[in-house]
Amino acid sequence: MLENNLYVALVHFPVMNKKNQPIGSALTTIDLHDIARASITFGVKGFYVITPYEDQVTLANQVVEHWTKGVGGKVNPYRKKALELIRVTQTIEDAVASIEKERNEPVVTIATSAKEIPGSITIEALRQKLDKKASHVIIFGTAWGLADELIDTCDFILDPIFGYTDYNHLSVRSAASIYLDRIINGR
Repeated sequence: MLENNLYVALVHFPVMNKKNQPIGSALTTIDLHDIARASITFGVKGFYVITPYEDQVTLANQVVEHWTKGVGGKVNPYRKKALELIRVTQTIEDAVASIEKERNEPVVTIATSAKEIPGSITIEALRQKLDKKASHVIIFGTAWGLADELIDTCDFILDPIFGYTDYNHLSVRSAASIYLDRIINGR
């Protein structure tokens, strides 16, 4: 099954701002909690938080340690189990290398975006293309989404999530939950 080799990455650099310029964004601790909880729910093997900024690395590590080694884990063991999935790296390349080393197999990168991108594929098409002898990392962007230069390096790009209105700016934690449900449950 796919969940035996699925990872998630939340990228804070390079991402886009609302003026369509590449930037780095600040870490939001609720994203860590909620994406970790969605990840464990759907059998994800690891959740990478990507930021090159030392203060953000420190913050992410403090949050993880509080909930995995500190008082938070004692008070809420379910949260502890979810946050144990988090690994903090400075680049997506570092995350991919970590997965390759852990699994001893190639890694397929899958970008997400709220905007329509030529060549993007449906969840169903992705499910048909997945390699059982590879690990897969679904990459989410903060701010206004992944920078084009990162998307261009990915093996696949998923179609955006659309609702019933023209409003299309979900929180990344909501998008992660929806994509994971659709990928794992085939919806």
